[in-house]
Amino acid sequence: MRYTNTFVLRQETLLLSGPSFRLPDNPTIRSVRYTFNQSHAEHFSLAPIALGGKLNISLPNAAPFDVRIKQVQLEQDTAKSTFIPRTQTSHIDLNRAGTGLMEIVSEPDLRSPEEAGAYVRTLQAVLRAVGASDGNMEQGSLRCDVNVSVNRVGRPPGTRCEIKNLNSVRYIMAAITHEIGRQRAILESTSDIDAASVPQETRGFDEHRFETYKLRSKEDAPDYRYMPDPNLGELVLSKKRIQAIRDALPELPWMARERLRTSYGLSERDVDVLLTVDSGREISHDGETSGLDGAVAYFDQLCAGRRDKDGVRRDPKVVVNWMTHELLGQLAARKESFKDNQLSVEQLGELIDLVQDKTITGTSGKLLLRHMLANPSQALPQQIATELQLTAFQASPGSMSNLTSPGSSKFSSEIHVICADAIAAMPAEVNAVRKGNKNVLNKIVGRVMKDTRGRADARTLKALLEELILEQH
Repeated sequence: MRYTNTFVLRQETLLLSGPSFRLPDNPTIRSVRYTFNQSHAEHFSLAPIALGGKLNISLPNAAPFDVRIKQVQLEQDTAKSTFIPRTQTSHIDLNRAGTGLMEIVSEPDLRSPEEAGAYVRTLQAVLRAVGASDGNMEQGSLRCDVNVSVNRVGRPPGTRCEIKNLNSVRYIMAAITHEIGRQRAILESTSDIDAASVPQETRGFDEHRFETYKLRSKEDAPDYRYMPDPNLGELVLSKKRIQAIRDALPELPWMARERLRTSYGLSERDVDVLLTVDSGREISHDGETSGLDGAVAYFDQLCAGRRDKDGVRRDPKVVVNWMTHELLGQLAARKESFKDNQLSVEQLGELIDLVQDKTITGTSGKLLLRHMLANPSQALPQQIATELQLTAFQASPGSMSNLTSPGSSKFSSEIHVICADAIAAMPAEVNAVRKGNKNVLNKIVGRVMKDTRGRADARTLKALLEELILEQH
């Protein structure tokens, strides 16, 4: 059974991923390749389905650069072949044979392992953004073959060796690093620059020794025997159809990066964190997303929320801090990721507002966040904070009668008792403060903060305690 034509039509978004993959105005599938081997008796390849694109790559502390995309082609995946040394036999697993596979071939524009790693990460982000793939290398959704060549300065490019089936960015960079060293050692083994040459071959990568090893020799130009298949009709995409698909594409990673920087004034680090988390959202079959918002959309909705009746928007820098430091940090502590987040935009937004309005302290806000993640519900933070007695003491130095919190007159006497107990329990520290050692005051503040479970503002509490201690002197 063949699914080649169906796959082409179902995955058009794959081939029209916006400005980064610039396609011909009228791409045409002109031919297919048919081969026969023991791992896949029926193997079709549509080559090429798109030509001449480019992908813009960014590296820290370096200017962005373009990597040219030579072509994009669709194939059917092969079976998995496993050699058993004990019996000297090969076992063939045909379960994955025939699965649709897209191959993206780039031009030799990469000059270091770091550039190669950045290229793969950027490509992952694009594929996830358009819903083409989840890009999960560890699970086999994305695999890389790397061609490495080394040449002396001023000499033509050297003989390339291909390293097959690398399944992580870390292994890609390690394999390139080792292969550069191996080829360089061969070229430097003789002073005659014309005598030393690297044999062209296909190599594997040992993940335990972090070394490449020879699989087989390779000819200069393998004959793939391309031929048209008379049973497959020609597929032509019109300019109108291509433009319609382009217009329907979601926001692509480099567009989101620029918008987050310019519209919200976020730092490069915060943008990197949001985009990295966003690229991890789930992608279902046939390019369909899971229906859950990614980190960037979640952040946008938080910032768009209104803090008060006057329509003041939430501070983007405060929001990104709560998302990247507090929310993601708490999820990581629970061995969860952003896709496991149970907090709605409304819930986290209200929690941030409570802290900003000083209804609860930052310490209480973190405690409340931890509680809400551990006990998911539809309840809003204001209700939960009241139930857990996390509402902040509104302490103001100058008069104990000012120690009140909205809606609760008992806060004045409660904070008075807590401060008095702390002063009575720490006479040595109190005497030191009265003698001018203000640093000791922090110890007393720490005790009160512990007794109030972080419900008092530390800065205001410090001023209040100092006033009370000096008044009693």
